[in-house]
Amino acid sequence: MATSSTLINTTLINTTLINTTLINTADGIHQDGLLLDHQSTKLDQFGDQWSVGLRRLRGGLSDGVDVVWLDNGCSRIAVLPTRGMGVWKAEVADLPLGWKSPVERPVHPAFVDPMRRGGIGWLDGFNELVCRCGLGWHGAPGTDIVKDDAGNVVSEQFLSLHGRIANLAAHDVRVEIDDDGAISVIGVIDEASVFGGKLRLTSTLRTHIGSNTFEIIDGVQNLSSAAAEVEMLYHCNIGRPFLGEGAAVHTAAEEVAPRDSRAAEDVDSWATYRGPEAGYAEQVYFTKPISDDDGRGLAVLKSPTGSEAVSVRFDTNTLPWLAVWKNTQAEEDGYCTGIEPASSFPNLKTFERSKGRVINLDSQADVTFRLAISVANDADDVAKLVQEVDTLQQRQPVSLSREPNPDWSA
Repeated sequence: MATSSTLINTTLINTTLINTTLINTADGIHQDGLLLDHQSTKLDQFGDQWSVGLRRLRGGLSDGVDVVWLDNGCSRIAVLPTRGMGVWKAEVADLPLGWKSPVERPVHPAFVDPMRRGGIGWLDGFNELVCRCGLGWHGAPGTDIVKDDAGNVVSEQFLSLHGRIANLAAHDVRVEIDDDGAISVIGVIDEASVFGGKLRLTSTLRTHIGSNTFEIIDGVQNLSSAAAEVEMLYHCNIGRPFLGEGAAVHTAAEEVAPRDSRAAEDVDSWATYRGPEAGYAEQVYFTKPISDDDGRGLAVLKSPTGSEAVSVRFDTNTLPWLAVWKNTQAEEDGYCTGIEPASSFPNLKTFERSKGRVINLDSQADVTFRLAISVANDADDVAKLVQEVDTLQQRQPVSLSREPNPDWSA
């Protein structure tokens, strides 16, 4: 298996061989059914096992959802331009990567009411392998209160669960293929409102021919004339075969703390997983990652057998926090764990602002987030990943808090 576990080296300059627009609303372009492969592009130097195509789903709650299928010969990845450029699911080295949500198919944003169930209607469309939470906010629903320096309330706004971006559609989507075998799916989404600012997400999902890794590079720019706040969390959701009784998450951290009293109940076993359990109430643990020499954090989910693992690497310059979501409820209810690199913790934005974790962007300024997801499918490669985590942890011992950290939990 080819391996590529590092974040993109932006110093390399490659030649783009193919630059094809899939969707462009301004120009009226929507290439439903388009397939790019070695035959249609005449790019025989990369072999015949790769392809990129666009398909629009029809019927049910998926009606109108666009899916970009990217196959590099080792990894098959489904990207959802209609749902915030999220990654619906993948298959890497013949292993399914994702989870079985009660929401079985992609849901068009038109069918998602974020205010339903007291502001948690976002969950009605939640089934992706990688789902962005942001851009203006993420975290628990509630009323965000903004005060000036004198303590006067200048704004009160109810914020629904995990923000808007996962239910916004890309207006510009294209595919680029470079001479080094890199395939990129690039989408542009505006999170905008009159009197509500304008944030633009330019998302790139990139992989290489034959690779077991895909990378996400997201640029967020403030196109408003006024300063804007940004929060971002990547909900990376994983089920079987990586998750099961005895699975474990390995991550090097300065500190680990339970989010709340429920998580504190099992703090001693925070890194290991149970089998499916009907009625299980979710547990979340907050961590401060230790960065490697390149400024990256690393989390590894190792399967119960130790023969498979998923790794998530992330740029800690802009994603300095990691949440671990344990949702080991019954299979039919969505047996899953979330590995969640974030710019801030998933608390109400008011609390995160008070702790200085909300990003402030001046007019026209931007911020970039990076992460890479990779699959190992043999015990030796899994052991190397775990050893990498252990080596990072040797830089300092972890502080395990038995109670929620008041600076981290609202």
